[in-house]
Amino acid sequence: MSDSIRDIVIVGGGTAGWITAGLLAARYQGLHGEFAVSVTLVESPNIPTIGVGEGTWPTMRGTLKSIGVRETDFIKECDAVFKQGAKFCKWVTGAEDDSYYHPLVLPEAYLETNLVNKWLAGDRSIPFAHAVCAQADACEQGLAPKTITSPEFDGALNYAYHLNAGKFSTFLTKHCVENLGVKHILADVQDVAQDDSGNVLAVNTEQAGAVSGDLFIDCTGFKSLLLGQAMGVEFKSCNDVLFVDTALAVRAPYAEGKNKIASHTISTAQEAGWIWDIGLSTRRGIGHVFSSQHIAEDRAREQLANYLSTQGANIDELEVRKIPINSGHRQLFWKNNVVAIGLSAGFLEPLEASAIVLVEMSAQMLSEQMPATKSAMPMVAKRFNETFLYRWARIIDFLKLHYCISKRSDSEFWLDNVNPETIPDSLQELLELWRYQSPWQGDFVHRDEVFPSASYQYVLYGMGFETQASFYGQSDQEAMLAEKSLTVNQQKIAILASRLPEHRDLINKIHKYGLQRL
Repeated sequence: MSDSIRDIVIVGGGTAGWITAGLLAARYQGLHGEFAVSVTLVESPNIPTIGVGEGTWPTMRGTLKSIGVRETDFIKECDAVFKQGAKFCKWVTGAEDDSYYHPLVLPEAYLETNLVNKWLAGDRSIPFAHAVCAQADACEQGLAPKTITSPEFDGALNYAYHLNAGKFSTFLTKHCVENLGVKHILADVQDVAQDDSGNVLAVNTEQAGAVSGDLFIDCTGFKSLLLGQAMGVEFKSCNDVLFVDTALAVRAPYAEGKNKIASHTISTAQEAGWIWDIGLSTRRGIGHVFSSQHIAEDRAREQLANYLSTQGANIDELEVRKIPINSGHRQLFWKNNVVAIGLSAGFLEPLEASAIVLVEMSAQMLSEQMPATKSAMPMVAKRFNETFLYRWARIIDFLKLHYCISKRSDSEFWLDNVNPETIPDSLQELLELWRYQSPWQGDFVHRDEVFPSASYQYVLYGMGFETQASFYGQSDQEAMLAEKSLTVNQQKIAILASRLPEHRDLINKIHKYGLQRL
């Protein structure tokens, strides 16, 4: 049994480290004796978390459930609220009334029929997302996705969360240590000890000496202490595709008398980037993500200040944090006995909140396919690398999609984004295909896609993309089902509007009464 993997060491805390620790510890908590697996997390007491990853995916509900967290406790302690998607403003033409939604639910009857052809052939007076699902209207009306009587992690509409990333990390730390048995070591890593084959034997720390293990998980952030520095895995930049490289972030209070919480992320396009606006229960997280190659920082700050002023906030009264963004990822994510998860693996702009979901997916796959022995590790590592190289590539394509079909021509930033030389071949091929047929479930080769074909539909047709009517048309049965589905959706919108509470009201009730336990 000397070849078995018994001791897992996570280097680095924050959201990535503690989500990984939680999923691994929950998975192996019931093992004892010769089959016991220990999870140790080593983090510096002197390095603060970046704390701007405030948007999640619906996968977070499953993650929290699997590690034994109550949704009520999470909402109360992490300033969390519900997220039902994203609203993109001024991404198509830049006009004041230019907006569309990317909701978190599938179009009505999505497993039975494709509603795109029916919508394209109609008068299109109802925007695509509003025509095919009820969630865009729920967001527009400021409604929550569930009621106070809904059980924890369940709702009338699919949802994710907006959260305070700093508080979330603290919340996870407490839960993992007290309830899941994760060993927590506060210490600064000085160097990494490796054997002749390059495997990591231990991390040597200033305060706790050597911490040895069989498998090491690198959650050390941008510096990628283990995979990047010790293992020498190079970084693959995608700055030639995704241009934004800087963020200016603030935490803004709600304006007096205006404390409604949007149940969606608001992304408003600017001259050379975009501004995010995320409402929490106690404040808002707002930031300008921009390309320093296309706009000066002073001008970007001015645009952020102008946006804040429309929301009743003064930038001069707020702390502005500057965050560099180097879009890209490591060429491998698992080498020898080191796996990188989180920022140490890579980072892409937060347009679709992909950072935390990649942490969840990585930690989930690791926990499910943990090699039983060191001898089996190369095979698992190969599968892990293939999976996540594919997933990172698809995320890059999807993010670029938001830019490359824009009709904006008011700056070099937008003109450069529609230049075919900056669009990946894989995305260009899909765009050519979708000129003749709309995205559908067979367009991608993997069963578990990061973004399903429905997400591509919401962005394409929200941005006015044109797909030619099918030469073959629709059968009478397909046409009738599509017509019925669109009618059912409008009925569902009316029903939910009468039953779902206002978002702030529900959050207040959860803080006061809590949600029903599952």
